[in-house]
Amino acid sequence: MKDNVNMDAASLVDIRDVSVDKNLTREERIAEFVRQIKNPYCFKCGRFTVRAQFSENGASLEDCLKRILI
Repeated sequence: MKDNVNMDAASLVDIRDVSVDKNLTREERIAEFVRQIKNPYCFKCGRFTVRAQFSENGASLEDCLKRILI
């Protein structure tokens, strides 16, 4: 994965500005989302910067959310 630690927040796309036509095929929707967001691992949501990282043996997103919500 590309190192996103030093990403300039001003250059990141705000996910709230991304709009994908639901009539496209699944593959076309994915391609359009990636085209618009530019980096699906590092983007903005309002004043927050969202950065996703994955670990080979780490907990799944679902497991993490369950621990937070339960």
